[in-house]
Amino acid sequence: MTLPDPRPRPRVHPVVLVLVGIASVQLGAGIAKSLFDVADPTTLVWLRLVTSSLVLLAFVRPRLRGHSARDWAVVVAFGASLGLMNWAIYQSFARIPLGVAVTLEFTGPLLLAVAGSRRARDLVWVVLAGLGVVLLGVDGGGSVTLVGALLAVLAGGFWASYILLSARTGASWPGLDGLAVASTIGTLLLTPAVVGPALVGHPDPALTDPRVLLLGAAVGLLSSVVPYSCELVALRTLRPSVFGILMSLEPAAAALAGLLVLGETLGPAQWLALVCVVVASVGATRAPGSPVPTEGPVPAEAPDATSVTDGADEPGPVPFTEKSHGVAPEGSSPL
Repeated sequence: MTLPDPRPRPRVHPVVLVLVGIASVQLGAGIAKSLFDVADPTTLVWLRLVTSSLVLLAFVRPRLRGHSARDWAVVVAFGASLGLMNWAIYQSFARIPLGVAVTLEFTGPLLLAVAGSRRARDLVWVVLAGLGVVLLGVDGGGSVTLVGALLAVLAGGFWASYILLSARTGASWPGLDGLAVASTIGTLLLTPAVVGPALVGHPDPALTDPRVLLLGAAVGLLSSVVPYSCELVALRTLRPSVFGILMSLEPAAAALAGLLVLGETLGPAQWLALVCVVVASVGATRAPGSPVPTEGPVPAEAPDATSVTDGADEPGPVPFTEKSHGVAPEGSSPL
Protein backbone atom coordinates (compact mmCIF):
# COMPACT_ATOMS: atom_id res chain seq x y z
CA MET A 1 0.00 0.00 0.00
CA THR A 2 1.41 3.37 -0.99
CA LEU A 3 1.02 6.10 1.61
CA PRO A 4 0.05 9.56 0.36
CA ASP A 5 2.76 12.22 0.26
CA PRO A 6 2.17 14.38 3.37
CA ARG A 7 3.83 17.43 1.78
CA PRO A 8 1.34 20.00 0.50
CA ARG A 9 1.49 20.38 -3.25
CA PRO A 10 1.38 23.91 -4.63
CA ARG A 11 -1.68 24.78 -6.66
CA VAL A 12 0.57 26.28 -9.31
CA HIS A 13 3.54 24.34 -10.71
CA PRO A 14 6.81 25.59 -9.13
CA VAL A 15 8.39 26.20 -12.54
CA VAL A 16 5.50 28.51 -13.38
CA LEU A 17 5.99 30.33 -10.07
CA VAL A 18 9.69 30.90 -10.79
CA LEU A 19 8.94 32.18 -14.29
CA VAL A 20 6.27 34.52 -12.88
CA GLY A 21 8.84 35.85 -10.43
CA ILE A 22 11.36 36.45 -13.22
CA ALA A 23 8.77 38.21 -15.35
CA SER A 24 7.65 40.32 -12.38
CA VAL A 25 11.18 41.55 -11.65
CA GLN A 26 11.84 42.60 -15.21
CA LEU A 27 8.38 44.13 -15.66
CA GLY A 28 9.10 46.22 -12.59
CA ALA A 29 12.44 47.27 -14.07
CA GLY A 30 10.76 48.20 -17.34
CA ILE A 31 8.12 50.29 -15.59
CA ALA A 32 10.78 52.03 -13.53
CA LYS A 33 12.83 52.90 -16.61
CA SER A 34 9.74 54.23 -18.38
CA LEU A 35 9.51 56.84 -15.60
CA PHE A 36 13.09 58.09 -15.92
CA ASP A 37 11.90 61.03 -18.01
CA VAL A 38 9.90 62.39 -15.08
CA ALA A 39 11.75 60.94 -12.07
CA ASP A 40 15.40 60.50 -11.17
CA PRO A 41 16.53 56.84 -11.09
CA THR A 42 17.67 57.27 -7.48
CA THR A 43 14.18 58.46 -6.53
CA LEU A 44 12.62 55.36 -8.10
CA VAL A 45 15.11 53.03 -6.38
CA TRP A 46 14.24 54.73 -3.10
CA LEU A 47 10.49 54.35 -3.68
CA ARG A 48 11.02 50.68 -4.50
CA LEU A 49 13.04 50.08 -1.32
CA VAL A 50 10.57 52.05 0.82
CA THR A 51 7.72 49.87 -0.43
CA SER A 52 9.48 46.55 0.11
CA SER A 53 10.80 47.69 3.53
CA LEU A 54 7.35 48.71 4.75
CA VAL A 55 5.85 45.41 3.63
CA LEU A 56 8.59 43.41 5.33
CA LEU A 57 8.47 45.42 8.56
CA ALA A 58 4.69 45.04 8.71
CA PHE A 59 4.72 41.27 8.25
CA VAL A 60 8.03 40.27 9.87
CA ARG A 61 8.23 42.67 12.83
CA PRO A 62 11.93 41.94 13.46
CA ARG A 63 13.36 41.74 16.96
CA LEU A 64 16.13 44.29 17.36
CA ARG A 65 17.28 43.37 20.85
CA GLY A 66 19.71 40.65 21.79
CA HIS A 67 22.11 41.07 18.87
CA SER A 68 25.84 41.65 19.17
CA ALA A 69 27.80 44.48 17.59
CA ARG A 70 29.09 41.97 15.04
CA ASP A 71 25.55 40.97 14.11
CA TRP A 72 24.68 44.61 13.51
CA ALA A 73 27.85 45.17 11.49
CA VAL A 74 26.94 42.27 9.20
CA VAL A 75 23.34 43.38 8.66
CA VAL A 76 24.42 47.00 8.05
CA ALA A 77 26.92 45.82 5.41
CA PHE A 78 24.20 43.58 3.92
CA GLY A 79 21.79 46.51 3.74
CA ALA A 80 24.42 48.75 2.18
CA SER A 81 25.15 46.14 -0.49
CA LEU A 82 21.43 45.81 -1.18
CA GLY A 83 20.87 49.56 -1.51
CA LEU A 84 23.96 50.24 -3.60
CA MET A 85 23.30 47.24 -5.85
CA ASN A 86 19.87 48.57 -6.72
CA TRP A 87 21.13 52.14 -7.10
CA ALA A 88 23.91 51.10 -9.49
CA ILE A 89 21.70 48.94 -11.72
CA TYR A 90 19.02 51.64 -11.99
CA GLN A 91 21.67 54.19 -12.94
CA SER A 92 22.83 51.70 -15.55
CA PHE A 93 19.26 51.26 -16.83
CA ALA A 94 19.19 55.01 -17.43
CA ARG A 95 22.16 54.74 -19.82
CA ILE A 96 22.02 51.38 -21.60
CA PRO A 97 19.32 48.86 -22.66
CA LEU A 98 17.71 46.77 -19.95
CA GLY A 99 18.90 43.44 -21.37
CA VAL A 100 22.49 44.63 -21.72
CA ALA A 101 22.56 45.99 -18.17
CA VAL A 102 21.23 42.80 -16.57
CA THR A 103 23.57 40.66 -18.67
CA LEU A 104 26.58 42.64 -17.46
CA GLU A 105 25.31 42.60 -13.88
CA PHE A 106 24.99 38.81 -14.01
CA THR A 107 28.76 38.46 -14.44
CA GLY A 108 29.26 39.38 -10.76
CA PRO A 109 27.48 36.41 -9.18
CA LEU A 110 28.56 34.20 -12.09
CA LEU A 111 32.23 34.81 -11.31
CA LEU A 112 31.51 34.25 -7.63
CA ALA A 113 29.94 30.90 -8.51
CA VAL A 114 33.17 29.62 -10.05
CA ALA A 115 35.62 31.49 -7.80
CA GLY A 116 35.93 28.65 -5.32
CA SER A 117 36.30 25.94 -7.95
CA ARG A 118 39.61 24.22 -8.60
CA ARG A 119 38.42 22.44 -11.71
CA ALA A 120 39.94 23.69 -14.93
CA ARG A 121 36.75 23.06 -16.88
CA ASP A 122 34.94 25.71 -14.82
CA LEU A 123 37.20 28.30 -16.44
CA VAL A 124 35.22 27.65 -19.62
CA TRP A 125 32.28 29.49 -18.04
CA VAL A 126 34.49 32.46 -17.19
CA VAL A 127 35.83 32.62 -20.74
CA LEU A 128 32.33 32.29 -22.18
CA ALA A 129 31.03 35.08 -19.95
CA GLY A 130 34.03 37.22 -20.91
CA LEU A 131 33.25 36.66 -24.58
CA GLY A 132 29.69 37.79 -23.91
CA VAL A 133 30.90 40.99 -22.27
CA VAL A 134 33.14 41.75 -25.26
CA LEU A 135 30.30 41.11 -27.70
CA LEU A 136 28.03 43.53 -25.83
CA GLY A 137 30.09 46.40 -27.17
CA VAL A 138 29.66 45.25 -30.76
CA ASP A 139 26.78 46.18 -33.04
CA GLY A 140 25.23 48.41 -30.38
CA GLY A 141 24.58 51.41 -32.56
CA GLY A 142 25.80 53.67 -29.76
CA SER A 143 23.27 52.23 -27.29
CA VAL A 144 25.97 50.94 -24.92
CA THR A 145 27.91 53.64 -23.11
CA LEU A 146 31.03 53.07 -21.04
CA VAL A 147 29.52 54.66 -17.93
CA GLY A 148 26.36 52.56 -18.23
CA ALA A 149 28.38 49.37 -18.67
CA LEU A 150 30.63 50.16 -15.71
CA LEU A 151 27.61 50.85 -13.50
CA ALA A 152 26.13 47.47 -14.44
CA VAL A 153 29.41 45.75 -13.60
CA LEU A 154 29.50 47.69 -10.30
CA ALA A 155 26.00 46.43 -9.56
CA GLY A 156 27.24 42.90 -10.24
CA GLY A 157 30.05 43.43 -7.73
CA PHE A 158 27.59 44.57 -5.07
CA TRP A 159 25.42 41.58 -5.99
CA ALA A 160 28.33 39.23 -5.31
CA SER A 161 29.06 40.88 -1.94
CA TYR A 162 25.38 40.74 -1.13
CA ILE A 163 25.38 36.95 -1.70
CA LEU A 164 28.27 36.48 0.72
CA LEU A 165 26.74 38.77 3.33
CA SER A 166 23.30 37.13 3.00
CA ALA A 167 24.74 33.86 4.30
CA ARG A 168 26.22 35.59 7.35
CA THR A 169 23.01 37.53 7.94
CA GLY A 170 20.94 34.35 7.82
CA ALA A 171 23.22 32.77 10.42
CA SER A 172 22.93 35.61 12.95
CA TRP A 173 19.38 36.92 12.40
CA PRO A 174 16.45 34.46 12.70
CA GLY A 175 13.89 34.04 9.96
CA LEU A 176 13.40 37.14 7.87
CA ASP A 177 14.47 39.57 10.60
CA GLY A 178 17.80 40.28 8.94
CA LEU A 179 16.16 40.84 5.58
CA ALA A 180 13.67 43.35 7.01
CA VAL A 181 16.39 45.24 8.87
CA ALA A 182 18.75 45.23 5.86
CA SER A 183 16.02 46.53 3.56
CA THR A 184 15.37 49.38 5.96
CA ILE A 185 19.09 50.17 6.16
CA GLY A 186 19.35 50.22 2.36
CA THR A 187 16.42 52.62 2.24
CA LEU A 188 17.95 54.92 4.85
CA LEU A 189 21.27 54.87 2.99
CA LEU A 190 19.64 56.36 -0.12
CA THR A 191 17.32 58.74 1.75
CA PRO A 192 19.82 61.67 1.92
CA ALA A 193 20.27 61.53 -1.88
CA VAL A 194 16.50 61.85 -2.34
CA VAL A 195 15.50 64.13 0.52
CA GLY A 196 18.71 66.19 0.63
CA PRO A 197 18.02 68.23 -2.54
CA ALA A 198 14.58 69.15 -1.17
CA LEU A 199 16.18 70.59 1.96
CA VAL A 200 18.25 73.01 -0.12
CA GLY A 201 15.39 74.09 -2.34
CA HIS A 202 15.78 71.62 -5.23
CA PRO A 203 13.22 68.87 -4.63
CA ASP A 204 12.52 66.17 -7.18
CA PRO A 205 9.04 67.02 -8.56
CA ALA A 206 8.38 63.28 -8.81
CA LEU A 207 8.04 63.10 -5.01
CA THR A 208 4.83 65.12 -5.19
CA ASP A 209 3.45 63.42 -8.31
CA PRO A 210 0.76 60.89 -7.29
CA ARG A 211 1.24 58.90 -10.51
CA VAL A 212 4.98 58.47 -9.92
CA LEU A 213 4.45 57.59 -6.26
CA LEU A 214 1.86 54.97 -7.17
CA LEU A 215 3.96 53.44 -9.92
CA GLY A 216 7.04 53.55 -7.68
CA ALA A 217 5.16 51.52 -5.09
CA ALA A 218 4.06 49.12 -7.85
CA VAL A 219 7.72 48.70 -8.86
CA GLY A 220 8.52 47.78 -5.27
CA LEU A 221 5.84 45.12 -5.26
CA LEU A 222 6.75 43.75 -8.70
CA SER A 223 10.51 43.75 -8.15
CA SER A 224 10.64 42.49 -4.56
CA VAL A 225 7.44 41.26 -2.92
CA VAL A 226 5.95 39.25 -5.81
CA PRO A 227 9.15 37.41 -6.88
CA TYR A 228 10.09 36.67 -3.27
CA SER A 229 6.68 35.14 -2.60
CA CYS A 230 6.75 33.05 -5.79
CA GLU A 231 10.25 31.74 -5.20
CA LEU A 232 9.67 30.96 -1.53
CA VAL A 233 6.77 28.67 -2.46
CA ALA A 234 8.55 27.19 -5.50
CA LEU A 235 11.70 26.27 -3.55
CA ARG A 236 9.70 23.98 -1.28
CA THR A 237 9.27 21.44 -4.08
CA LEU A 238 11.64 22.45 -6.88
CA ARG A 239 15.10 20.92 -7.23
CA PRO A 240 17.86 23.51 -6.66
CA SER A 241 19.55 22.61 -9.96
CA VAL A 242 16.33 23.26 -11.89
CA PHE A 243 15.77 26.49 -9.99
CA GLY A 244 19.28 27.71 -10.84
CA ILE A 245 18.84 26.99 -14.54
CA LEU A 246 15.53 28.85 -14.61
CA MET A 247 17.04 31.88 -12.89
CA SER A 248 19.80 31.93 -15.49
CA LEU A 249 17.14 33.09 -17.94
CA GLU A 250 17.10 36.48 -16.21
CA PRO A 251 19.15 38.35 -18.86
CA ALA A 252 16.89 37.05 -21.62
CA ALA A 253 13.82 38.08 -19.64
CA ALA A 254 15.31 41.55 -19.20
CA ALA A 255 15.92 41.88 -22.93
CA LEU A 256 12.35 40.77 -23.65
CA ALA A 257 10.96 43.26 -21.11
CA GLY A 258 13.05 45.99 -22.68
CA LEU A 259 11.62 45.14 -26.08
CA LEU A 260 7.96 44.86 -25.02
CA VAL A 261 7.78 47.62 -22.41
CA LEU A 262 10.32 50.12 -23.71
CA GLY A 263 10.76 49.27 -27.38
CA GLU A 264 14.49 48.59 -26.88
CA THR A 265 16.14 46.44 -29.52
CA LEU A 266 19.47 44.66 -29.41
CA GLY A 267 21.83 43.94 -32.28
CA PRO A 268 22.69 40.35 -33.35
CA ALA A 269 26.03 40.44 -31.56
CA GLN A 270 24.37 41.63 -28.36
CA TRP A 271 21.83 38.79 -28.50
CA LEU A 272 24.74 36.39 -28.98
CA ALA A 273 26.44 37.95 -25.96
CA LEU A 274 23.30 37.42 -23.92
CA VAL A 275 23.21 33.75 -24.92
CA CYS A 276 26.88 33.37 -23.92
CA VAL A 277 26.22 34.75 -20.44
CA VAL A 278 23.05 32.67 -19.97
CA VAL A 279 24.87 29.46 -20.97
CA ALA A 280 27.82 30.35 -18.73
CA SER A 281 25.42 30.97 -15.84
CA VAL A 282 23.71 27.61 -16.38
CA GLY A 283 27.11 25.89 -16.42
CA ALA A 284 28.31 27.69 -13.29
CA THR A 285 25.03 27.00 -11.47
CA ARG A 286 25.31 23.27 -12.14
CA ALA A 287 28.85 23.17 -10.77
CA PRO A 288 29.03 21.54 -7.30
CA GLY A 289 28.96 24.10 -4.49
CA SER A 290 27.95 27.05 -6.64
CA PRO A 291 25.35 29.56 -5.51
CA VAL A 292 21.97 29.50 -7.17
CA PRO A 293 20.74 32.72 -8.75
CA THR A 294 17.56 34.01 -7.18
CA GLU A 295 15.56 37.17 -7.00
CA GLY A 296 14.29 36.54 -3.52
CA PRO A 297 15.36 35.23 -0.16
CA VAL A 298 15.49 31.68 1.04
CA PRO A 299 14.73 32.21 4.72
CA ALA A 300 16.52 30.27 7.38
CA GLU A 301 13.35 28.60 8.53
CA ALA A 302 11.94 27.67 5.14
CA PRO A 303 10.63 24.11 5.46
CA ASP A 304 12.72 21.76 3.36
CA ALA A 305 13.37 24.45 0.77
CA THR A 306 16.40 22.61 -0.53
CA SER A 307 15.77 19.01 0.41
CA VAL A 308 13.68 17.80 -2.52
CA THR A 309 16.46 16.58 -4.75
CA ASP A 310 15.22 13.15 -5.75
CA GLY A 311 18.05 11.56 -3.82
CA ALA A 312 20.76 13.58 -5.52
CA ASP A 313 23.57 14.85 -3.36
CA GLU A 314 23.20 18.50 -4.35
CA PRO A 315 24.13 21.53 -2.29
CA GLY A 316 21.30 23.82 -1.24
CA PRO A 317 20.96 27.16 -2.96
CA VAL A 318 22.39 30.36 -1.64
CA PRO A 319 20.56 33.47 -2.85
CA PHE A 320 22.03 34.98 -5.99
CA THR A 321 19.86 38.08 -6.57
CA GLU A 322 19.32 41.39 -8.17
CA LYS A 323 17.29 42.54 -6.82
CA SER A 324 15.48 41.91 -4.17
CA HIS A 325 17.03 40.42 -1.15
CA GLY A 326 18.31 37.13 0.10
CA VAL A 327 18.88 35.29 3.32
CA ALA A 328 20.70 32.00 3.03
CA PRO A 329 19.56 28.79 4.64
CA GLU A 330 21.25 27.99 7.91
CA GLY A 331 24.47 26.12 7.47
CA SER A 332 24.82 26.86 3.78
CA SER A 333 27.92 28.21 2.17
CA PRO A 334 27.97 30.77 -0.61
CA LEU A 335 30.60 28.84 -2.52
